[in-house]
Amino acid sequence: MRTRTHPDPLHGPASKTIVITGVTRGLGRAMLEEFHRLGHRVLGCARSRGDVDVLRRDFGTGHWFDTVNVAEDEQVQRWARHVLAEFEPPDLVLNNAAVMNDVRPLWQVPAEEFAQVLDVNLKGVANVIRHFVPAMMVRGSGVIVNFSSGWGRSTDPGVAPYCATKWAVEGLTRALAQELPPGLAALALNPGVINTDMLRQCWPEQARAFEDPHRWARRVVPWLLSLDATANGAVLTAPTH
Repeated sequence: MRTRTHPDPLHGPASKTIVITGVTRGLGRAMLEEFHRLGHRVLGCARSRGDVDVLRRDFGTGHWFDTVNVAEDEQVQRWARHVLAEFEPPDLVLNNAAVMNDVRPLWQVPAEEFAQVLDVNLKGVANVIRHFVPAMMVRGSGVIVNFSSGWGRSTDPGVAPYCATKWAVEGLTRALAQELPPGLAALALNPGVINTDMLRQCWPEQARAFEDPHRWARRVVPWLLSLDATANGAVLTAPTH
């Protein structure tokens, strides 16, 4: 197991290290704030350099943020190599990064847009797993949470590319759970319906009726921290109370 080389300004031995993709917006940002409040370290990434710089400024040296497009395997590999050289393997990996297609019938979705949704939502999950899970296996513990959706278990018109990727995440996660050694867990999580930019892209008027990401994170982050190897293979929905 690697020895942590980076100084630890966070709380003591109960502090956990959490990898979050898509950390600058929506649920990713809300989870970061709650993990930070509770004294845990976040190793986060997102595609926007400007937004990542804001996190570095606002959250100080207790965390680590990088500009990474999870759809690009080489970028994820460099990121993982860098953070694993500085910190011990993560206790919790949250594959949260995702994009939504413009709402339209499948035959009207341009090939490039379909490919982007597939690359971020599915290949991005596999890339993060490829480069972080081996270190977690060496240590013998850790939980991988792949964010799915209600649209990973049901469908609606206009969002076929997004549905396809989230259904695929569910299958990928179940297969991964069968491959992991004892001590590790992989599970698929439907976070529920939350008022994020992504939801507003689909339902611009209705989205405001749903829960705020920060309120969601206050409730769900402690539950995420409680997950352990017994959750391996589970297909879960975030608790509502």
